[in-house]
Amino acid sequence: MFKTIRIIILLLILAGVALGAWRAKSRSVEWKHMLPVNIYLINGDGSTIAADYLRSLTVKDFKPVEAFMRDEAARYGRSANASVDVRLGGRIDAQPPAPPRNGSALDAIIWSLQMRWWTQRNTDTVGPGPQVKIFLLYYDPAQSKRLAHSTGLQKGLIGRVNLFASHDMANQNNVVIAHEFLHTLGATDKYDPATNQPLYPDGYANPDSSPLLPQRYAEIMAGRTPLSRFEAETPPSLDDALIGSKTAQEINWM
Repeated sequence: MFKTIRIIILLLILAGVALGAWRAKSRSVEWKHMLPVNIYLINGDGSTIAADYLRSLTVKDFKPVEAFMRDEAARYGRSANASVDVRLGGRIDAQPPAPPRNGSALDAIIWSLQMRWWTQRNTDTVGPGPQVKIFLLYYDPAQSKRLAHSTGLQKGLIGRVNLFASHDMANQNNVVIAHEFLHTLGATDKYDPATNQPLYPDGYANPDSSPLLPQRYAEIMAGRTPLSRFEAETPPSLDDALIGSKTAQEINWM
């Protein structure tokens, strides 16, 4: 009898968590109010370079993400409410759980729950309504030539982003941040994972342009600007990226 009661209580708790996540996910793209995006800074490799870089950062360094969303919302005829308010939540010493590499669907689910639990324990939410939380893990570029894949979770509105601790990479870092942020709102990747090439037409910022290639802008969820059928490059900054129509539909702008 006691075991049955315990199971019922656990199921009720899980149902409550699921309902809360669903409500936050739905309200995040209602665009009735500006959406708060909280940025948290983490020294990903424990290096002195990353520590010094974190100390140099202010909220102004991330305002290009806010400007990108505002300008793109206006391009789709949306009001100023269809934008974001980027806030700097400060530094966190704890390391968030790393996503599984080549794991099963069950592994991904378990990690998602761990990430949401870790977020709850290591952050506070100021103010009502849904809020996105983006954790930026910085690495010394001299020690890490390539970074692990970043992730954005729509359930929980959480992003875990790996970045280079370099002022020279700041603009491209913001491209990655914007990409993962849009994942938290339900936007999907629009590139071929086998080749990293943008997928036509949804992965092209201007799929109807003539000539089609090279493209001038990158579709933000494709992450790269198509130059030819087999070549693409990372955009230098958010000034060189757009939100395509498919992504706009996914975040409820169309």
